[in-house]
Amino acid sequence: MATPLLPNSRTEADGSAVIRVLSYNIRSMRDDTDALARVITACAPDLVLVQEAPRFFRWRKKLARLAAASGQVVLTGGATAAGPAILCGLRATVERTQDVLLPLTPGLHRRGFATAVVRFGGARLGVLSCHLSLQRDERYEQGGMLLDRLAAMGMEHAVAGGDLNDTPGGRTFGHLAGHANLQDCHATAPWGGEFTSTATDPRKRIDAVFATKGIEVLGCGVPLDQPGVSAADLRAATDHLPVLAALRVPAA
Repeated sequence: MATPLLPNSRTEADGSAVIRVLSYNIRSMRDDTDALARVITACAPDLVLVQEAPRFFRWRKKLARLAAASGQVVLTGGATAAGPAILCGLRATVERTQDVLLPLTPGLHRRGFATAVVRFGGARLGVLSCHLSLQRDERYEQGGMLLDRLAAMGMEHAVAGGDLNDTPGGRTFGHLAGHANLQDCHATAPWGGEFTSTATDPRKRIDAVFATKGIEVLGCGVPLDQPGVSAADLRAATDHLPVLAALRVPAA
């Protein structure tokens, strides 16, 4: 039985907005970038929370090329956030952006957050893309920094997504999912596939989208069996599977 379709993006009469948010680790675009663009395009996202965006030679041009090929524009991030980035469709009105570098642990990879505040109709939304550490203790500290950063944005409604390098039973994932004002979107409204790693043999859910409690989650998961999203493209695009969420954000 095919997975049902998620709702299309729209603005409601009361000013609230239904939006589609895609979180995707793109492995620095080292794989099949045409397949990657096809997957993103088929998901019809309003926001793409990218991890492992290109960070080195001509990284801006590479990220801009991916955005153009998938009907998006580059909102913020990339090398300036140590990998996380945010793309958006033209439906979004951008209020502000900020790239945040996290403290560097000697011998470990530098991490950061790409953040923005956007509007869709009468709905205002804080947005954060992250890629947390492989190291357990540092990852937990970064999870706390993520919560602090969301609070510091001062937004009633916010969404955060990324590669957590942790599973739902792990300390960091559990800390985020158990926060009083956050919901793990897939756990709230399961849809599509569950596991995101690896793309060729998915057995772990280490990528997730979280939303603040005032946002209604209409469905969230790996976009399997969806028009335009082929199994071949999902395997070829990168080493992670994407997470797609449909959310209803109340008007401000």
